[in-house]
Amino acid sequence: MPSSTMQMFAFILAVLGVVSATVATLLPNWKVSADVGSNIMTAISQMQGLWMDCTWYSTGVFSCSLKYSVLALPAYLQTARTTMVLSCMMATMGLCLAALGLKCTRWGGSYRSKGHTAISAGACFVIAGVLCLVPASWFTNEVITTFMDSKVPKSSKYEPGAAVYVAFVSAGFLLAAGVIFCLSCPGRRGGPLDSGSSHPDKPKQQKLRQEQLTRDQPKQQYVHAVCR
Repeated sequence: MPSSTMQMFAFILAVLGVVSATVATLLPNWKVSADVGSNIMTAISQMQGLWMDCTWYSTGVFSCSLKYSVLALPAYLQTARTTMVLSCMMATMGLCLAALGLKCTRWGGSYRSKGHTAISAGACFVIAGVLCLVPASWFTNEVITTFMDSKVPKSSKYEPGAAVYVAFVSAGFLLAAGVIFCLSCPGRRGGPLDSGSSHPDKPKQQKLRQEQLTRDQPKQQYVHAVCR
């Protein structure tokens, strides 16, 4: 099972992954207008995100409009919306499980229970990372394919925006954290938590020890009597 330091490192990676995935989902610059064929007189920057489209004018005015119609959106954009939201939800669930599975904490049950909880958290992080990686890759492919199409006017060409790169980074964080937590296989022997009062077998062990002492007490008295 990984050390407490490695688990804390993975937990920090997971937190960064959740935050960056949430930021990437909300950012409006998944693709930005390319500067192909533009000039200084038309200093207008257009950005499109999962939920809104924004325009930056040369006068300094910044306006955005929400995408209310779901059916009017292309398939890759609808998929990106769904998978990014699911990724954030799955990663948040993984954070809750990871907090219980950390070896340095006192809650979460016995050593083996913490190991199983950590593995579940790792699985959530891996799934969240994949759910974040798929829309980022598909979205990037669609943007590049449209950009390379000669039939598309230069004014309608876009490039991948910063939100896509943030999504890729968050996917890497979540996958790395998930792999580390998935290696948290519970050992065969109990760890430090097994000797504590929170271990479920502790009362049973104390009861067996007390019964053993009770059975041995008459034998000890008999031996003392014979020796006298």
